[in-house]
Parts: sequence; structure tokens; C-alpha cells
Amino acid sequence: MRDRLLHHAIYRILYPFFDTTFIADSFSCRDNKGTHKALIRFQSFIYKVGQNNTRTCWVLKCDIKKFFDSIDHSTLFNILAEYISDQDILNLLNNVIESYHSEVNGKGVGLPLGNLTSQLLANVYMNVLDQFIKHKLKIQYYVRYADDFVILSTDKKYLESLIIPIQQFLSDRLKLTLHPDKIFLQTVASGIDYLGWKHFSDHRLLRKTTQNRLLKRVVKNPINETLQSYLGLLKHGNSHKVKRRLLNEYWFYV
Repeated sequence: MRDRLLHHAIYRILYPFFDTTFIADSFSCRDNKGTHKALIRFQSFIYKVGQNNTRTCWVLKCDIKKFFDSIDHSTLFNILAEYISDQDILNLLNNVIESYHSEVNGKGVGLPLGNLTSQLLANVYMNVLDQFIKHKLKIQYYVRYADDFVILSTDKKYLESLIIPIQQFLSDRLKLTLHPDKIFLQTVASGIDYLGWKHFSDHRLLRKTTQNRLLKRVVKNPINETLQSYLGLLKHGNSHKVKRRLLNEYWFYV
């Protein structure tokens, strides 16, 4: 409990400052952001790039390999030191950072998923990539949620040309790696799987695996609170058939 209070205190003091340094299109673990806002922004970019479905819109989708387990402590501390001059605060943050080590990568690497400070520190870490994307590569249509990001363009070859410099920057500056099996370059017309939904030019559908997970949970725990939560989620896309199946399962097992 004492550690949790400390994490909340650090977060409460540092979040308002660091949030002002983040780009507008970073949506994870931020006030007035979140998954739904990221989906809306992504859909608006689809309309803009595709010029209301009159041009082919390509999407480059990437994911960081074992993101939280790969955050380098010394790199993170150096990033924090660029913003914070008070040595006592830096020492405290260093103690927080060094209190956890990845079982995969060993000492000096990794942040725990559950801590509130980890969410903030992860955004501080990935903000370095965001700034590179926006100011060095000058990419306009870019959305990031945690370690999952998309870039949109009408030019397929241009998007292909971005993969190597982004990977090089992640490796050199942040000691991170793009997941080789999660780099996708597709047209919106073929359907883009992002943040639990499959996106098309004029609608989005709930991902099949997400549909199945919702149905299993309702069967396992058929209470009204669970049902209402999922019905609220389904409002954000074209999911009439899923809603009907969900209600049928609920009323059968309730």
C-alpha cells in the first residue's frame, strides 16, 4: 500500500508536466484520450487520406516487440534527466525504475505493467519516437496507442521506405525492436485490424477474436453489469449481429 501511494504521488505531480510535451495523437493512458478517441482519430485520417474514399489509402501498422520488458533503464533515466534538473526527484525516479527487472531481458531493462508510474514512463519513453516521427520524418497521419502505431498515406512505396529508418531509430535511440511478425502494410479497403476493431473506409467491425471473448465472458459471468459494459463497447462500431448474439447468450444463461 505504501508503494502504491508513492506511485500515485509521483504520477500526480509529474503527469501534468509531461502531458504537455506529448503529441496530440498519442492516446494511451492520458486524460481525455483513450481507445475510443484513438479510433475516432484513425477514422478521420482514413477519410482525409482517402479523400472520402476516392483514393486508395494505405496503412502501415507496427508494434514494438515485448515493449514493457524491453524498456532500457539507463535510456529512460537519461530522457527524464533532459526534462528534470532536481537531483532528488531524479534519484527517486531512478529507485522506482531500478526496482523492477525483466525476467526476459535481465537487470537494467523493463517496467512492470501494473504500476501507475509505468504508464507515464512508457509514454515519456515513446514520446521520443513520436517526436522523431512528427518532426524528423514529418509524418502527418500518425496515431499511437501504447506501443501500437499506424501511419497512413496514398503512397505504398513511401510507407515501405519508412520501416527501416523507424526500426533504426528505435534500435539506436531506445533499444527497442519492431515485432517482425506485426508489421503490416495494407489498404483500408482490405480491412485494417487496429485496437480491437477491423476498420474500413466507411465503417468498422469488432475483431472476431474480441467477439468470441465477449460472448465467452457473458456465458461465464451473465450479470447485467457485464452485459451493459459490452453493449457500450459495441456502440462504437457496426455490430448489430454481435449485439444480437450477445443478448441471446445473456438471456439464455441468466
